[in-house]
Amino acid sequence: MARLTELGDGVFVWLADSPSRGHTNSGLIVDDDALTVVDAQTVPNQSAELLADVEKFGVPVKRVVLTSSHIEFVGGSSSFTMAAFFGSPQTSAHLDQPANVEVYQRLLPSLADEFIDLTTKPVSHMVAEGAYVSGKAIAVPTNGELGQNLVVQVPHANVVFAGAMAPFGVTPNAFDGDPAKWAQSLDDVIGWGATIVPGHGPVGTHEDVVALQAYLWACVEAEGDPTAIPAGPWDQWSGRELDAVNVERAYMLANGDDSPPPSMLAQMGIELQ
Repeated sequence: MARLTELGDGVFVWLADSPSRGHTNSGLIVDDDALTVVDAQTVPNQSAELLADVEKFGVPVKRVVLTSSHIEFVGGSSSFTMAAFFGSPQTSAHLDQPANVEVYQRLLPSLADEFIDLTTKPVSHMVAEGAYVSGKAIAVPTNGELGQNLVVQVPHANVVFAGAMAPFGVTPNAFDGDPAKWAQSLDDVIGWGATIVPGHGPVGTHEDVVALQAYLWACVEAEGDPTAIPAGPWDQWSGRELDAVNVERAYMLANGDDSPPPSMLAQMGIELQ
């Protein structure tokens, strides 16, 4: 079971015990009027556990900020029945489409049964520029993991909930993002707070962000060959099967091809025509 850990005055992270694909972190900011949650977990069972853990605060979850439209960050959204949902225009467009349950089941087989009858909540408030979503939390647009992501700054605590933009100890997945732009955008994340809360993995610092940047640049510099990624801190990360996806995506973008990388389609069980 995940655990709720305090990072500062009224600022918490709900940390997954075994960070990996399908097991993400969520943020929690306690405001005077209600709670703000960052990312909605992968499936409703996980988000229901989160909600049970935050009942002790005695105030409702009024806002949920989504850092990405990918299922690991939005799949548990149906549990937040009374909350407003904040997301980028791209996340809003993606969540207006039906959930692709069969693909999720292939990618995350340990959660396959929990994807049956999955529905997600739509974005109610689109964020296209930095804005306070509560008295303590600022949602800020960025990009790289997707064309449009959000992160959440909590200035009084010097904390950044980077969500999908910063997996630590877990290999990122840039299948429909841009590894080069992602690495560049992380420069901004470094400047937004000293404590970085990732979407996957333990709470980190600027050093963890720099390691993620180095990996993403290595994927770009590999020029289509995953074996060209040099040794580095990523040698200890889980999910290294995504090397092929990230390298292929970077190489395709460098050559003007924005289509999905075949290596990712193969993991999804989609056959190329």
